[in-house]
Amino acid sequence: MNFWSIYQHGFARVAACTGHTVIADPRANAEAVLRQARACAREGVAVAVFPELGLTGYSIEDLLLQDAVLDEVEEALAAVVAGSAELLPVLVVGAPLRHRHRIYNCAVIVHRGRILGVSPKSYPPNYREFYERRQIASGDDERGGTIRVGGAEVPFGTDLLFAAEDVPGLVLHAEVCEDMWVPVPPSAEAALAGATVLANLSGSPITVGRAEDRRLLCRAASSRCLAAYVYSAAGLGESTTDLSWDGQTMIYENGVLLAESDRFPLDDQYAVADVDLDLLRQERHRMGTFDDNRRTHAARTDGFRRVGFRLDPPTSDLGLQRRVERFPFVPADADRLALDCYEAYNIQVAGLQQRLGAIGGPKVVIGVSGGLDSTHALIVAARAMDRAGRPRSDILAFTLPGFATSDHTKDNAHKLMNSLGVTAAELDITPTARLMLREMGHPFASGEPVYDVTFENVQAGLRTDYLFRLANQRGGIVLGTGDLSELALGWSTYGVGDQMSHYNVNSGVPKTLIQHLIRWVIGSGQFDEETGKTLAAILDTEISPELVPGEEMQSTESKIGPYALHDFTLFQVLRYGFRPSKIAFLAWHAWHDAEAGAWPPGFPEAKRVAYDLAEIRRWLEVFCRRFFAFAQFKRSAMPNGPKVSAGGSLSPRGDWRAPSDGNAAAWLRDLARIDD
Repeated sequence: MNFWSIYQHGFARVAACTGHTVIADPRANAEAVLRQARACAREGVAVAVFPELGLTGYSIEDLLLQDAVLDEVEEALAAVVAGSAELLPVLVVGAPLRHRHRIYNCAVIVHRGRILGVSPKSYPPNYREFYERRQIASGDDERGGTIRVGGAEVPFGTDLLFAAEDVPGLVLHAEVCEDMWVPVPPSAEAALAGATVLANLSGSPITVGRAEDRRLLCRAASSRCLAAYVYSAAGLGESTTDLSWDGQTMIYENGVLLAESDRFPLDDQYAVADVDLDLLRQERHRMGTFDDNRRTHAARTDGFRRVGFRLDPPTSDLGLQRRVERFPFVPADADRLALDCYEAYNIQVAGLQQRLGAIGGPKVVIGVSGGLDSTHALIVAARAMDRAGRPRSDILAFTLPGFATSDHTKDNAHKLMNSLGVTAAELDITPTARLMLREMGHPFASGEPVYDVTFENVQAGLRTDYLFRLANQRGGIVLGTGDLSELALGWSTYGVGDQMSHYNVNSGVPKTLIQHLIRWVIGSGQFDEETGKTLAAILDTEISPELVPGEEMQSTESKIGPYALHDFTLFQVLRYGFRPSKIAFLAWHAWHDAEAGAWPPGFPEAKRVAYDLAEIRRWLEVFCRRFFAFAQFKRSAMPNGPKVSAGGSLSPRGDWRAPSDGNAAAWLRDLARIDD
């Protein structure tokens, strides 16, 4: 494989083009189409969409019925077809065409010197400022037919899909302007029939607020249809007798805006984005109701015709024309992140409040280490008590220092417990741990510096054992603190260890989000100033299990890899089922340059690092081995906890079901393709 080619990783580059229209001059407009088509070809674009009636101008009214204009449309279309012969993109061009006794407002699909087919506008509007039916026939009942264009019979109808034979998943459908505004758009049926890229050629004039309406409809269409929606509106040059035009272009994918151009452009302009065809396919595979809906409408969708073509896409490095979040669980947009944090925090709080109320209002027993996870679980518990009208003293918080617990983390734990007003205590586990190690005959008991997995898990197990017995003794439940990232990697002690609890509020929250949740709690004033200062100090602490004594703090990420990369992989695996080679491609584009792209608000400058492909590949292999071949048995027995992120959860009762004795062979073989 050519690792650097977007077309090797399930992407297709699309463009929404607009420019200066010359009223009733098809020859000039054909030249403009080819000028942009050549520019798109140089960028490796697979599909380029142009505005409605782009060869004549949308606003020419009764001039659409003039033979001089219609004759030149056919000549201009022939010029576009001839000019496309050596070009890569499929061109979706707007033109009025004569057919039988009427004029149809058409999307003409052109590729490499031939017309693949013609899709007429289904619903010409005839209300307010629109009078299209005066000149234009409705195409909604045109299915299964042909039209004679340029001396040849080509497929004609709203039932046409244009499928690339050499780009899996690239299936194009075209509708025209008003077709998007009706309750059941032609594109909805086309998506059910298999279309993944929905093109809209628009002549929509601009009025105050209409741009937002278009965005809403394009976003909704792409989300509902699990498709890409490419929208191109007419711009400068259209008649301003009674209207004005803004040349809006947009590309949405599954509800996400990939690209848009500036409105009211003076010259040629196009929005370009790389559509993820794998993502769309995976979403349709997972959302079984999508195909159920197809079966309901099979009488219509089964009748769609497929027109095949070969794209012959480039295999060179074209870059990647789409935004890839470094932290897919943590949006870089400040407003979006604030909303996500508000919702995530309150999902956790409401989940715990409901659970406590449903089981008789027990106390909450929690181990507080002074690290991120237990800190966040504690502030969730505190707010849940507030919402339930219960005293925070019903939270029984214990810090349980072991052989390697630092004064810094222990002090932070005490400060946090005290500032929150919970019932706080310290229970030193080292005497019991020494006893257990001695009775086991472990070398550490004889003074040898042996810090193996047994040494670590004796401490982790004792902490959990104490918490469960304390819960028995004092009428409480043990609140789990382990997060989604640790569950993915199996970074927990099974059974009598931090893998187990009565209820885990963090099980749906990845490590990379927890720090931002804590920042949001501080910034939004959820607690008093003293608590906020302690939370800030905890945020600045190295992530560590603190199980092995020594001068240098034990670093989790130095052993298992950066959580930033693991969470990136987890999202792509859990939400989309992407193969490792594609995840590596995305990760490189997201992480190879620390100066490029946006970072989440408040992310420390000192931690803004970059990763090269070798490091990405190294930790991706670690993830695959741990996630697919090792950690599932821990997830299969995980306690209850709320799903928080749309990225997914790992509960066997929720998003993820897998055998506990699986293996990672298929994923590792795919990862090895990067070296091919």
